[in-house]
Amino acid sequence: MDSRKVAELKAFVNLCETSPEVLHLPELGFFRSWLQNMGAKIPPLAKTEGGCKGGCPCGPSSTASSAPEPEPHVPSESEESEIEIDQDGVIEPDTVEPEDIDDLDSIEVTDEMMDQANEKKVEAINALGEGDLQKALDLFTEAIKLNPRLAILYAKRASVYIKMQKPNAAIRDCDRAISINPDSAQPYKWRGKAHRLLGHWEEAAKDLATTCKLDYDEDASAMLKEVQPKANKIIEHRRKYERKREEREIKDRQERIKKAREEHARAQRVSISVDVSGAAGFPGGGPAGMPGLGDLLKDPEVLNAMKDPEVMAAFQDVAQNPANISKYQNNPKIMALASKLSSKFGAPPQP
Repeated sequence: MDSRKVAELKAFVNLCETSPEVLHLPELGFFRSWLQNMGAKIPPLAKTEGGCKGGCPCGPSSTASSAPEPEPHVPSESEESEIEIDQDGVIEPDTVEPEDIDDLDSIEVTDEMMDQANEKKVEAINALGEGDLQKALDLFTEAIKLNPRLAILYAKRASVYIKMQKPNAAIRDCDRAISINPDSAQPYKWRGKAHRLLGHWEEAAKDLATTCKLDYDEDASAMLKEVQPKANKIIEHRRKYERKREEREIKDRQERIKKAREEHARAQRVSISVDVSGAAGFPGGGPAGMPGLGDLLKDPEVLNAMKDPEVMAAFQDVAQNPANISKYQNNPKIMALASKLSSKFGAPPQP
């Protein structure tokens, strides 16, 4: 590498160590982001009371430049267009849960208890046929207490809960039945109907399809034909939302890359040129014994001036063509900095 460039880099690193506030300059945004991505911790910009003193030309723009950039907005699902689905037949969820039977697992079921449970089941089925739902529910509950490890009893009680418009209770019984015998079609059928009552179209379609796969049921098949189009509509809506979200993420990422490149290019444009003549009033370096970039930016007045967009624009203009200093003869802020820099090099600013 060019030894002069290495020396400038070393001076810049020393500057960052002694004056870490320089890292908050907007021109160094790309460098700050790189450091943070590498795991570095940037010291926070110290807050000053009463603002800058001594006629600092930084103005309000320096304060605004140190504020963190807002994160790109990603709309939530609630901000997406609402999907319209016919909710005919959907009811409010029930809050009364079935009687807790978790403690029945430890019961030792005898042959006599199995027989009694079957008798209760037959009585419950007869009561259900007569339309006495509460009696059927009570009898199925008694049968479950006698034989809590028989999946069909929970499925049968779930069917009663469906008729009583208690889908959540039915789902709980079906979950229990499936945990005992996952190959039984009946629990999936009643759980599918329960989800249909709650408007859970995707879950209903999945359970009803499983029912027909395990043991074809005309009733379940007819309901599946009703809920499947609604489930497909929800799935397609979700896919569309996911595609939009991915497109937003790609666009945001491209914008961040573009902004980083622009900041990098801007930083390069406004960097101090080592070839600018000292007579121009904006020297970027000089012979041995004369100050360079690191030494200049250690001066608080110069550092604050560099935060002023107007000063930086003028600096860039003069760096490209030293003769352009004449355009700023009537600008006291620009000429004050020119005089400051020129004094360090022993040469007055000249038009």
